[in-house]
Amino acid sequence: MTTTTSDGQANQLRKNSLGVAAVTFLVVSAAAPLTAVAGGVPLSMLLGNGAGIPATFILVTALLLLFAVGYVAMSRHVRNAGAFYAYTTRGLGGVAGGAAAIIAIVSYNCMQIGVFGLFGAATSGLLAGWGINLPWWAWCYLGIALVAVLGYRRVDISAKVLTVLVVLEYLVVLILDFAIIGQGGDSGLSLAPFTPAQFFQGSPAIGILFCFAAFIGFEATTIYSEEAREPTRTVPRATYISVLLIGIFYMFTSWLMANGAGVDKLVDEIGALEDPTTFLFTLSDRYVGTWLSQLMSILFVTSLFAGVTAFHNGVARYMYVAGREGLLPSGIGVTHRQFQSPHVASIVQTVIAVAVITLFAVTGQDPVLNLFSWLTNVGTLGIIVLMAATSFAVVAFFSRNAGLEANPLKAWILPVLSGLAFLVVISQIVINFGNLSGASGTLGWFLPSIVLIAALVGAALAIGLRSRSAAAFEALGSARY
Repeated sequence: MTTTTSDGQANQLRKNSLGVAAVTFLVVSAAAPLTAVAGGVPLSMLLGNGAGIPATFILVTALLLLFAVGYVAMSRHVRNAGAFYAYTTRGLGGVAGGAAAIIAIVSYNCMQIGVFGLFGAATSGLLAGWGINLPWWAWCYLGIALVAVLGYRRVDISAKVLTVLVVLEYLVVLILDFAIIGQGGDSGLSLAPFTPAQFFQGSPAIGILFCFAAFIGFEATTIYSEEAREPTRTVPRATYISVLLIGIFYMFTSWLMANGAGVDKLVDEIGALEDPTTFLFTLSDRYVGTWLSQLMSILFVTSLFAGVTAFHNGVARYMYVAGREGLLPSGIGVTHRQFQSPHVASIVQTVIAVAVITLFAVTGQDPVLNLFSWLTNVGTLGIIVLMAATSFAVVAFFSRNAGLEANPLKAWILPVLSGLAFLVVISQIVINFGNLSGASGTLGWFLPSIVLIAALVGAALAIGLRSRSAAAFEALGSARY
């Protein structure tokens, strides 16, 4: 272990290693598009607003584009792998930044480890059909080992692997999409899913929350700012491309899924399934054939693997930055001499994942209903809290540095609007957490409170750093060039 890189520069991530495409695929893979349309979309239709989900995706995409305006404006002035943490610090101060750092570490850990639960269950089910019978946790451990190798090495290697997997995910779903178009759906292609009547049926709030969860990961573009080529251009482009690529794909596919079943039959058909997440596969059998469904089953597993790899990279960079800047032990904030990767933070994240998976396995918890559902909903809540904090941090940052951004839309109008919208979303997640996660009783209030606990811990760490070193505290979240 060393704090010096091969080129003689002290403790830096590998510069100029990622272009627009690489950053885009790293973050789109975290959103796991096939996983979202196979798992999240049917549930959002069943529990949310049915055939109104395509219109809901348009609304959520528009809101995230509003957020992205201020987000990328600040990214041009604060280049730091800590992303949300760095922006919150430079805008709202070191104590708020410390809170954001630990919320980010906890939230992305929850996302990665939660998705590992679904990965283990999906892999176990898939390979059981091929005569290979191992428990879900065994596949989790294997996945963790593979992700650990990628996380330890150069980030561009992960980007290349994820690019291939994400392209295959999109292709297999688009085959089904165009098959539904070609056959005219169940009873002709209808634009009814985009009407207010469809949007407001059922529970639009639940639908909006599911749609937000489907985007989690896109915001990580700024995490790679220290490793991107021409970051002032690469990061903004990758951010906008990611939002539009994910949003248009989800809107288009969910519209065709509704038409594939029939707009008026959709909710009843999904509700009649023993497992709502098999809905996409039933459409595939109907409109293309079992060969595509079998291919989707394989790519569903690789989609989950792509997601956990992307989240691992994100967690490792947040932990590395927190160690580098003094919030966590300095031994975590170092890079590998050869790979210039945050290898110690990657190892720590791997150990945490193994420990949590072991805890859930030993206590006999369900990998999907418990591990996946509980943790990913906590992670989603935490990340949206960070997006709200960042929105207001953008306003504060440009108010103090008025000469950096003359456009009021970018500097405060759109960030304020997006921040207020995120506060509404946060309140709805907390109110509906039990329905979203399946947690009840004590768990129903304890799980979302994990985000608050993380914030308090982070604030305490920042206050402790201030008492030890005022200079280090003032330098929190500084731009790295």
